[in-house]
Amino acid sequence: MGSVLLDLNSSYERVKHMLKWSAVFFIIALIAAFFGFIGVAGVAIEIAKILFYIFVILFIITLVAGIIAARRIS
Repeated sequence: MGSVLLDLNSSYERVKHMLKWSAVFFIIALIAAFFGFIGVAGVAIEIAKILFYIFVILFIITLVAGIIAARRIS
């Protein structure tokens, strides 16, 4: 049981870390757009979008795996 909780906590930390990076790319994109660097802004926005969707999918997978593991324990 302890290892399941450790795995869930570790997965949560990874997802949180990845979401932080997607937010960083989004902020970079906003700053670049403000200064008029359209090429840089476009690339940064696309990276932020891709990372955001990847991390949301990973979060959902982790959440479902945690729910399934919790049901098996109880």
